[in-house]
Amino acid sequence: MIPIVDEGLGNSAYLVDLGDGRALAVDASRDLREMRAEADRRGLRVAFAAETHLHADFLTGAIELAATDGARIVASASGGRTFDHVGLRDGDEVDLGGLVLWAWETPGHTGEHLAYLLLDGNRVLGVFTGGSLIVGAAARTDLAGPEHTEPLALAQYHSLRRLMALPDETAIWPSHGAGSFCSASPGAERTSTIGKEKISNPLLQLGDEETFVRRFLDSLGSFPPYFRRLAEINRGGPGLVGRARLEPLSAVHVLALLGDGAVLVDVRPAAAFAARHIPGAISIPLRPQFASWLGWLLDLDTTIVIVRDRDQDADEIVWQALKIGYESMAGELAEPWPGDLETIPMIAPGQIGDQAVLDVRQDGEYVSGHIPGAVHVELGELPGAPVPDEPFVVMCGHGERAMTAASLLARTGHRRLRVLNGGPEDWAKATGRQLEQGA
Repeated sequence: MIPIVDEGLGNSAYLVDLGDGRALAVDASRDLREMRAEADRRGLRVAFAAETHLHADFLTGAIELAATDGARIVASASGGRTFDHVGLRDGDEVDLGGLVLWAWETPGHTGEHLAYLLLDGNRVLGVFTGGSLIVGAAARTDLAGPEHTEPLALAQYHSLRRLMALPDETAIWPSHGAGSFCSASPGAERTSTIGKEKISNPLLQLGDEETFVRRFLDSLGSFPPYFRRLAEINRGGPGLVGRARLEPLSAVHVLALLGDGAVLVDVRPAAAFAARHIPGAISIPLRPQFASWLGWLLDLDTTIVIVRDRDQDADEIVWQALKIGYESMAGELAEPWPGDLETIPMIAPGQIGDQAVLDVRQDGEYVSGHIPGAVHVELGELPGAPVPDEPFVVMCGHGERAMTAASLLARTGHRRLRVLNGGPEDWAKATGRQLEQGA
């Protein structure tokens, strides 16, 4: 069992060596670089690609695996997928050649969700739980629309009870994990067992349907708007990826694209953006979370021009965009910018003093501890939010999201902005003052 972990999206795919040169891939992402490297290292060809559900947070790589490796795609028969696949219903089995994949309907995270038990004869080796049961939690049920949220939460309750009937030693291999906006406990392990979850998963301690649904719905936070669109793209099957590269663009070409509505995305570190950047550029530093914030802040059909440092990986930028469906990457600025540049100062935690603070972290982060008096607007809600044009120190947990927020505000005319280089704990340490908790 080889987990393929995407730290940025908080997800895990799995590669299973079937022992005869063939492999099973479960919930593979469109970005197959690591999965292919692991398969090549072991001399494996992916013969089966299993999907637990219609993913909303990334595009499936199963289509690509079918085209390149001849993989046989298996997925829920009730998912309405329009590409070639084997539709499975509750109790159906797939012979992997020695091992068997047994489909269990486990609706909740999505209506067509399947879990897969991996069997060796009569012995259950483990279960691919997708988003039905994840370590310390269960995945959110509000991605199909508000009218489905509560019924799916009720279905999630019953799916969890079904999985809990498995032997305690059964390994669970979830698709969603820590860092996923599909809801996972921060810092949670990627895999677990049924027995461990019975003891440690708070949702499994709630004995009745009504309490479970109420507590579960109260725990749901915000999620990127692109989640609303990817499930339908996955239903039809994303297109095959051709040559994935950033085309070099002249400054004149970039100016023309900007005039037609393109957006400059500056992926350099926050400190580099602070020192000098092209007016109107949005700062989204290249890191594992780049795709999430790109998807949160820009529409899927936005034409994007990249600004990067020469030592930053161009392929990583393109693949992070492609895995969440961003196909309109025009290229990158390949020569010095001929116009004026702007700055946004960064300050140390001890320099805030009595200045007004704008905290752009997620609700849960803010509630757990913030600078007293800080104004709170989640970064994802910032475009269009009525933020007054006042002097603000913008802050997050470290500085990257704060610089993104400051760049968005600068695009709308805010000029009296500074960004905190650090987070609330750094401020508390520097000042000796206590953080405030609660909303």
